[in-house]
Amino acid sequence: MQIRISGTGRALPQHSLSTRQIEADLGLDPGSLQRATGVVSRHVCTTESQVDLAVAACEAALRDASLTADAVGLVVSGSAVPYQPIPATAPLVMRGLGLADGTAAAFDVNSTCLSFLTAFEVAARQVTAGVVDHALVVSSEIASRALPWATDPETAALFGDGAAAAVLSRSTTDSRVVTTLLRTYPSAYGACSLGAGGTRFDYHRNPQDFAAHSRFAMDGKALFRLTALHFRGFVDDLLTRAGWQRDEVDLIVPHQASPAALAHMVRQCGFRPDQAVMIAETVGNQIAASIPFALDVARQDGRLRDGARVVLLGTSAGVSFGGMALVL
Repeated sequence: MQIRISGTGRALPQHSLSTRQIEADLGLDPGSLQRATGVVSRHVCTTESQVDLAVAACEAALRDASLTADAVGLVVSGSAVPYQPIPATAPLVMRGLGLADGTAAAFDVNSTCLSFLTAFEVAARQVTAGVVDHALVVSSEIASRALPWATDPETAALFGDGAAAAVLSRSTTDSRVVTTLLRTYPSAYGACSLGAGGTRFDYHRNPQDFAAHSRFAMDGKALFRLTALHFRGFVDDLLTRAGWQRDEVDLIVPHQASPAALAHMVRQCGFRPDQAVMIAETVGNQIAASIPFALDVARQDGRLRDGARVVLLGTSAGVSFGGMALVL
């Protein structure tokens, strides 16, 4: 697909929360939670909504692309948790950007932590086909909600809120999506979940079960075993499809699951630490927003030069592995 990323942007809530403050609030030994998670701080929403963050990230991406909102023909929201089950979140983002009724399409794509990657592919195909000239892909997450602080603070402390967006445009140069790859391992479907909020538990008939499944739960050991068994081979296949060797990749933009998970992924997959963007220590795991957030950090830091070979890479609940090889 002849696509270029013409702009990126990100947004954070105003309130920053340190892990040391969480330790104090929970009565834990100073430094214990920070050592366990590797996360020093994260931002959490107090007054901002998920849509507020999404709109702010989109506006930043449009400024970076030197475009106005009315140039956009498609808005795709790729977030693990939507603003509400129905309607989709994207129409609210479209409205927040000031786009008039009927001037663009807006819908959601959900593959949990890989939602930005899959939304990117959907939008890129529409741009490539000439359906629209420019598309906005945005991931916005309030990951600080519904966390298991009482039962599993080491998992809860991994997460932080944030949003990031990218403007996709048709390429007239060598910029392109070289290949994408997504594989799902549903045998581990229950290893990472937030059960309430859909049709599985009926709040009106059984509010007890609904409440019992209204907090995030994760079996880190099960996820680690599956990833250790299959992820290296997945990356091998992605690079084979791209026709690239590991040392030819200029930058890895991974899902920021945790500082420890990132370091392990880099080692396991045979990359050098300097090839990867690692920001989880200061923003936490922002679920689907983590890949585009890291992408914007790399862009603003000057790490995304023209012609660079970039790999977006991650895992998600379900369990899925996803990767995209890009030439910028």
